[in-house]
Amino acid sequence: RAETTSLDIDHLNLECEFNNVDHRTELNGVDRLIVRRGQPFTISVYLRSGSYQPGVSSLDCVAETGPQPSEQYGTKASFALSANIDTSCWSASVTGPPGDMVVLSICSSPNAPIGRYTLTLGRSVRTEFILLFNPWCPGDAVYMDNEQSLAEYILAQDGIIFRGSYKHPIPTAWNFGQFEHGILDICLRILDMNPKCLRNPGKDYSGRRNAVYVSRVLSAMVNCNDDKGVLLGRWTTDYEGGVSPLYWRGSVEILRNWDQQACQPVRYGQCWVFAAVACTVSRALGIPCRIVTNYLSAHDTNNNLVIERYVNEEGELMKSKEMIWNYHCWVESWMTRPDLKPDFNGWQASDPTPQEKSEDVYCCGPIPVKAIKEGELTFKYDASFVFAEVNADVLTYMKKKDGSTSNVTSATLVGQKISTKSVGSDAREDITHIYKYPEGSDEEREAFKRADHQNKLLHQKEDLGLLLSIKVTSDMKKGCDFDVFAVVTNNTEHEKHCRLVFGSCAMSYSGVLGGNCGFKDLLNVRLSPGAGERVPLTLNYSKYGGQLTEDSLIRLAALLLDYSTGEAKLAVRNIVLDDPQIKVRILGEPKENRKLAAEITLQNPLPEPLEDCCFSIEGSNLTGGRVITERLGCTVGPGEEAKVKIYFTPTHSGLRKLVVDFDSNKLCHVKGYRNVIIGK
Repeated sequence: RAETTSLDIDHLNLECEFNNVDHRTELNGVDRLIVRRGQPFTISVYLRSGSYQPGVSSLDCVAETGPQPSEQYGTKASFALSANIDTSCWSASVTGPPGDMVVLSICSSPNAPIGRYTLTLGRSVRTEFILLFNPWCPGDAVYMDNEQSLAEYILAQDGIIFRGSYKHPIPTAWNFGQFEHGILDICLRILDMNPKCLRNPGKDYSGRRNAVYVSRVLSAMVNCNDDKGVLLGRWTTDYEGGVSPLYWRGSVEILRNWDQQACQPVRYGQCWVFAAVACTVSRALGIPCRIVTNYLSAHDTNNNLVIERYVNEEGELMKSKEMIWNYHCWVESWMTRPDLKPDFNGWQASDPTPQEKSEDVYCCGPIPVKAIKEGELTFKYDASFVFAEVNADVLTYMKKKDGSTSNVTSATLVGQKISTKSVGSDAREDITHIYKYPEGSDEEREAFKRADHQNKLLHQKEDLGLLLSIKVTSDMKKGCDFDVFAVVTNNTEHEKHCRLVFGSCAMSYSGVLGGNCGFKDLLNVRLSPGAGERVPLTLNYSKYGGQLTEDSLIRLAALLLDYSTGEAKLAVRNIVLDDPQIKVRILGEPKENRKLAAEITLQNPLPEPLEDCCFSIEGSNLTGGRVITERLGCTVGPGEEAKVKIYFTPTHSGLRKLVVDFDSNKLCHVKGYRNVIIGK
């Protein structure tokens, strides 16, 4: 074997712009090297003396990450020059012609831990780079074989979160901003602040090769319940010391606040905010991720797959630990599950909202969505909690004044219209079918058997004698008076004599009830066989306006008591009142680095004036990574328009969302957005 000579290196050029574009990380900037694992990158090596001779010249390369790099833990890799790049492991090869400048290709292992690396070439030349997950690489656990999906779930810096109610899903725009200045560094800091890393950094850095591990860490670190996590949750109306969760338009301001205030939690978040921040961090690190909304989401605290609700004799819900949230948001991340049997790769649900502890920490998931569908509740992690969110049975009892309780018949559904943003458009994609089989199907029965979901298996057909439902009209706008209806039908062959209690109260999206918005108690409803009655309840703004929470939700409940049998039926419906529309007009031709104006208007729908009015906008690559706010100096009377002009300068071409928020004393945090196509 011929004697080899080590290359004598003077300096390097990391070719950051070329490599970052090639690795689809250039939106993070091109001032440093950011590459994805399992994909070669190329650097220029300038020699101090001699030239590269194939077969004679040698170069020892060492890549290290974390405070205690070790080959045993996979946080240190030593490799020499080889004839060709091997994309299945760390390797290096010279790809340019011999001479005093050498083109060196380096490839990381597709299973290498992600994060900050030091690369040492020869004895003395050291440089740094950042390594991310690579969903474009077939050898990576997060590989996704669809360019449109990758454009959405990795590269899209904004998106849509569905809120509102299951009868009326409302799209809210969100600025993820995963490529904004400094965000990637903050995401890596989140990993470094996690308790597992603080306890045993060597082991934690080694765990960062595994997308399942990283997702679980994120689900714990986005909330601050056991650690120096990002957000503090609050589900009351008191937001002292912080801002309402509805204040936020995007993740950038939240992550920067956390970073700048020495990892003190940002106040406050609720489920869609926790999910959106987790989505930003996942996309930044290279894990394909999307936000999912589950309407009528059950919070089962004792793992029996049953939500037990109690109402009083007026049909009002009594306080309970177990709730049905009007909606609940979590994230799904795309990855293989080598720790489980095959067939459970793909979308994995994890939930950063702190609800219940898992392995003594407030986190949840990742669990394969397919395991939920199949009722495989022994799979990791937290299968039974997520299964209950979409499948729990609801049992309703009436607590009477004398202390006794009785069953109430109530057709309450759980896990409806599970929604996410469609790939490449703002439309709602219904993904209920990936979480559950069609109701009543044989496959559903099999899944319930596997999950030991006895209550659902024992379900009898509902008694069709007396029917009770709630009907509403389509024009339930904030500021208006409108009617809602309890519809009672007697399908028996006997006359029925009943009491009907029909009430309404304000409600938060998490199911907490507020003040009364209108109430009716009819002691003497008589229905002949086959007859029906439609009982109206008028909701007046003068009554409900002062009761509404920021979620603009009203819970309608009708309770029907049959005097002859003593049986009770309950119908419940949550309605969401429409906010006025925000109109956005773009003035000027949208081009990179050219100042634009957005003319933003909102008409006051309330019968009273609005004060302290203020519009805010933000958008990735549109507003320079910040929020731009414009206050109105005047009061806006009923029916009048609030109007502002806000200037901003886009920095990159492409389709972007300008996210808008309007706030005032009486109309809080109305959301809007406008898609803007920025030309080159």
